[in-house]
Amino acid sequence: LTEKFEKVPHQRPMLSLTNTYSEEEIVDWVKRIDEAIGGDIEFVMELKYDGVAISLLYENGQLKQALTRGDGSMGEDVTQNIRTIGSIPLELKGIYPDSFEIRGEVFLPRAAFQKMNAERAEQGLELYANPRNTASGSLKLLDSREVAKRPLDAMMYFVLGDDGIADEHFQSVSEAGFWGFHVPDPSKKQIATAANVNGIMDFIHYWDRARADLPFDIDGIVLKVNKRTLWDELGMTAKSPRWAVAYKFKAEAVSTRLNQI
Repeated sequence: LTEKFEKVPHQRPMLSLTNTYSEEEIVDWVKRIDEAIGGDIEFVMELKYDGVAISLLYENGQLKQALTRGDGSMGEDVTQNIRTIGSIPLELKGIYPDSFEIRGEVFLPRAAFQKMNAERAEQGLELYANPRNTASGSLKLLDSREVAKRPLDAMMYFVLGDDGIADEHFQSVSEAGFWGFHVPDPSKKQIATAANVNGIMDFIHYWDRARADLPFDIDGIVLKVNKRTLWDELGMTAKSPRWAVAYKFKAEAVSTRLNQI
């Protein structure tokens, strides 16, 4: 299919996070922030969803636009497709800012992916490779009626705006839950805060073991400084914020059968 989605500039760039692969790198990251800021710093730990990054713009409580990450400065307008996902509200509840962006991940829950592949097997069709690529492919379908048939879900984890956004990241995500978004659940340890590197490591170790029990795929943990006022102070590298980092789990070994070359 030809690419028919309009490319639109992001109001605020969709930054990519620096990836870390070892606990030593996390210790170094915390140390750098301590040295830069000093004093008590609270960190937020959350799951790194293995899906497709999306940015939603809401104005006066209505979903106005949905963009893919694209190259970070321009994304593709997939608003019509996003409107078909049940866990993304078209209209908000409660008290919310007049205008804001919320970012998160569109994904296919494991059970939904297995069901789709079981149906394809019955029809003698080639099976989908993995939930992430299938979610990505689904969002790029040109017919939103076809997208509506896909059991896509979304988890939102980042609120951005000029007014009415809580000055702590953790609180802003919690508030978005009251507006009607599907957000990480603190009671299920999907998001938590820590005052030091020990708390961060506890969270990483917990999810390295427990991730198999989740109904969706994650490939790591995202760490952020909780207080937004510190974000400007910590600033950016060329491409990534210094106030956030991703820790990637070691990939699980999966055997693949090569049918032909």
